[in-house]
Amino acid sequence: MANVRPLHDRLLVKRIEEAETVRGGIIIPDTAKEKPQEGEVVAVGKGKITEDGKVLPLDVNVGDRILFGKYSGNEIKLDGEELLILREEEVLGVLTNGAKPKK
Repeated sequence: MANVRPLHDRLLVKRIEEAETVRGGIIIPDTAKEKPQEGEVVAVGKGKITEDGKVLPLDVNVGDRILFGKYSGNEIKLDGEELLILREEEVLGVLTNGAKPKK
């Protein structure tokens, strides 16, 4: 993957795909599936800049598994891989100790 450092309070996230679900023997095509709202942080910016010029470090770190909103961020493609750039404020939570969100 290309070396990319997001600016300020932005994160570079790789979506974590769930296993394909088969219901009643019907395979759900990729176009009908919802995109995952869980991802792994690949890179982080230096932090949010306040009005007086101070930099506030981010609470999210590289390697964290996060939850984000369905329509959060901007999708980009780097080296053939689909990634998401979003602001830290769009992160809903950080998954800890192998926790998995319930549907």
